[in-house]
Amino acid sequence: MRHRKHHGSLGLVTGHRRALLSNLAAALITHGKIETTHAKAKAMRPYVEKLVTLAKDGSLHSRRQVLAKLNHRDVVDRLFVTVAPVFAERAGGYTRIIKTGFRVGDAAPKAIIEFVDAINTDVAASE
Repeated sequence: MRHRKHHGSLGLVTGHRRALLSNLAAALITHGKIETTHAKAKAMRPYVEKLVTLAKDGSLHSRRQVLAKLNHRDVVDRLFVTVAPVFAERAGGYTRIIKTGFRVGDAAPKAIIEFVDAINTDVAASE
């Protein structure tokens, strides 16, 4: 059965959507927080949280699974070395979404998605 398996398509074909989520996740891991549309932030949240959960394991298999999703070796290293240890004791809920208003051109609702805890300053300072 396929009950409860539907994810938001964002009006994109599968390959484009996967590339978009991968690039947004890489930007979030690199910068600690990013501003995007609310729909993209909501679609990205479970994607990133599953990657952080895999990174908390720290095994070679989980590193390869994350690398298959992200395709950015330096971002994967940052995820395993910098981000995952911050959330070692946390059971989930690694990100938060904050609505920020509407975009000027097309009035699309915008939001900031960021990591909770002190990861915002740690990631920005390590650049």
